[in-house]
Amino acid sequence: MFATSVMVSSSHVKMGNEDHHDSPTLRNESEGSKENIFLHGELDLWIIEAKSLPNMDLTSERMRKCFTMFGTCSTPFGNQSTRALSRKRPAMITSDPYVSVCLAGATVAQTRIISNSENPSWEEHFCVPVAHPVMKVEFHVKDNDVLGAELIGVVEISVSGNTINDWFPIIGNHGNCLKPFPELHISVQFKPGENNPLYKNGVGVGPEYKGVPNTYFPLRKGGSVTLYQDAQVPNDMLPEILLDGGTVFQHRQCWEEICRAILEAQHLIYIIGWSVYHRVKLVREPTKPLPSGGELELGELLKYKSQEGVRVVMLIWDDKTSHGKFLLKTEGVMATHDEETKKFFKHSSVHCVLSPRYASNKLSIFKQQVIGTLFTHHQKCVILDTASGSNRKITTFIGGLDLCDGRYDTPEHRLFNELDTIFENDIHNPTFPPNTYGPREPWHDLHCKIEGPAAYDILISFEQRWKKAKKRDFKLKKVKNKHDDALIRLDRVSWILTPTSDHNGDEKVRVCNEEDRENWHVQVFRSIDSGSVKGFPKGVQNAEAQNLVCGKNLKIDKSIHVAYIKAIRSAQHFIYIENQYFVGSSFYWPAYKNAGADNLVPMELALKIASKIRANERFSVYVVILIPMWPEGVPTTSSVQEILYWQGQTMEMMYKIVTNALEETGLTDQYHPQDYLNFYCLGKREPLTTKGSNKANQTSDSRTLALSQKFCRSIIYVHAKGMIVDDEFVIMGSANINQRSMDGSRDTEIAMGAYQPHHTWAALKSLHPHGQVYGYRMSLWAEHLDGIEKTFEDPQSLECTKRVCEIAKQNWKHFIAEEHREMKGHLMQYPVQIGKDGKVSSIPGAESFPDVGGKILGAPTNLPDALTT
Repeated sequence: MFATSVMVSSSHVKMGNEDHHDSPTLRNESEGSKENIFLHGELDLWIIEAKSLPNMDLTSERMRKCFTMFGTCSTPFGNQSTRALSRKRPAMITSDPYVSVCLAGATVAQTRIISNSENPSWEEHFCVPVAHPVMKVEFHVKDNDVLGAELIGVVEISVSGNTINDWFPIIGNHGNCLKPFPELHISVQFKPGENNPLYKNGVGVGPEYKGVPNTYFPLRKGGSVTLYQDAQVPNDMLPEILLDGGTVFQHRQCWEEICRAILEAQHLIYIIGWSVYHRVKLVREPTKPLPSGGELELGELLKYKSQEGVRVVMLIWDDKTSHGKFLLKTEGVMATHDEETKKFFKHSSVHCVLSPRYASNKLSIFKQQVIGTLFTHHQKCVILDTASGSNRKITTFIGGLDLCDGRYDTPEHRLFNELDTIFENDIHNPTFPPNTYGPREPWHDLHCKIEGPAAYDILISFEQRWKKAKKRDFKLKKVKNKHDDALIRLDRVSWILTPTSDHNGDEKVRVCNEEDRENWHVQVFRSIDSGSVKGFPKGVQNAEAQNLVCGKNLKIDKSIHVAYIKAIRSAQHFIYIENQYFVGSSFYWPAYKNAGADNLVPMELALKIASKIRANERFSVYVVILIPMWPEGVPTTSSVQEILYWQGQTMEMMYKIVTNALEETGLTDQYHPQDYLNFYCLGKREPLTTKGSNKANQTSDSRTLALSQKFCRSIIYVHAKGMIVDDEFVIMGSANINQRSMDGSRDTEIAMGAYQPHHTWAALKSLHPHGQVYGYRMSLWAEHLDGIEKTFEDPQSLECTKRVCEIAKQNWKHFIAEEHREMKGHLMQYPVQIGKDGKVSSIPGAESFPDVGGKILGAPTNLPDALTT
């Protein structure tokens, strides 16, 4: 917790969200004398009850009375039902209240809605992570309505470390006293993060370490994790990386191993995806001979296994903009091939269901439409049975890789080579018009395989999703469906190992013992709500017991966000992130604070760096944020420009906090903000003599495509969603760092967090661990930086920071040069410049992206904020 030069004022809020409201924003100290500090830690809240709330539905109640004052018309056929309805109807229609808890304009908690009550009792408990530039908590009491919400009034409380438990008057929106003098009973306690022992010594401290606390799925022991980069890593493409104990990191082949696992499955193959394309070929450059069937395309492979008697079940996001009807065939905005894939499996024994992102029917009509239109099912999982001695066990693959076109790639990231062989019929590049001569869009991603108890948690998540999708599907069709009994009851197959229900029930499915140095501890996290799963409890107390968050009438699992926060707060040495997007903490942006991107990941990173600077520890935090140069698509379009604008706002917010810390400690002459925080992207150039490039230049009608072909260059699209902390802990999954992925009630996501208990700083008594997580980071750096150097072994050092920056800046210069210049790997500085004052601006003469155009720092648009944040 630290002081900054900010003060509170009021500002206008952009309308369009039912929970937006007039809220505090931040100004420079020169505009006033009152100073704020950050609330950084946890808020422990009880929202207990309210009394004497005004009737916000008085107008509609008077209309009802007016229409019914002479009684209701009856018919000989309707008397009984009319009497039944009159018995159910309340004596008076009144407010449907709920409470939103707000900090700096960001909503951090919400109670459920209690219908038709002026004296509601909630009795709801929240423990909320906070990192907000205020010392006051606002409780907004609202009346829910069919089309949105209406503010009743506000309670504002200054918080401290002491528990505040009392009744407080609810004040009107303009500071006026309301009648009949409503009050809210709440309990509030702030717990500073700096006092929490959970964040003191990294991960795996002691045998009682519980991982990320208060999550739906607990930390599981006795697991195994295999970490993948890109869809395929050919043998000998990356250098040898030595690990502790004289072992060597193994560069594994993701799609090849998924293909082998599918071929060897005997009972079940469950696939869940944002996009699954039946025509994709998983193995194209095998590292060893494949079993029969390995040469097939994915769709034929799954039919092949289904014909063997294996239960193949697929749950794919249904893009509402795509249609497969004879007279209304459209590919859809996102080109996920959902209708095409469903049609392929139509007359087969494969169970393939398209699942729209339905919203809970307990939400307002407006909110249901927003969620169903803007958000997606984004998880990417393959779940199947694999050998375990003479028995079978569940194994899962999760991460960022969709099983669809455009995803196959290797660390070489070819642009023009082998387009008619390896990449035949798979030249994906949404930046340009379709063509067969390239450049293809190179694709970088992260994925993993999980074995052991955590794999069964991922299976549970799939089953919950499937049962919800099935239930909605049947309600609409009102007929018994062939998918009704698609899932296998594992408890009836004795040779498939399953956990038992007792206290140590997962020991039966562990694949490592605790003494094994290659043992992993794994925890599964999600962003998902009760609108997308079946199995969440309905009662508030039962939901809290399962560590679900209540938000209005939803039960939400937002443990991915919690896991990122916990990992960042626990970091002691450095953090390395690769992510497709990097947007958040909009409540502290330089402009447009009300965008609603309230996730805390960027703020937590900035506060972590600032805390290290203030502690005068040259033991520095080293943060690398790896993002694509621009979001997928044409960089001049409105949606891409707005996302770029949000990313620029996020960057500048973070650099400002780092700069403030340097100024307060008198270190601005000694250090630059980029000595602590850097943003990078990936790009590739190939020699002008590359086969096919000259032919490509002669056939292009697109100026941007012609330029890209002329200079033989392209971005490498970073689709990864992972974070490495201190070379001991890794988070990986489908979740981007933006509000869509972190919110819990927008896109549905899944992720895992894992570490090896024998390879942590705590286990090695403050020696740098060189286990699998270290090997994985070094392997990624070898891909991005064209090899490994001694300084890369110590990523928290200033020497390493400066060396990586030096390579990245040189690569950017070579990337944009008129003549071809060899790049050292693919890592480039993100093309903006950072001033010593933390200001983010365009590089003079490079305000737009090379070849394709579009402002690098983007621009705001009139699109809904929820779409692009």
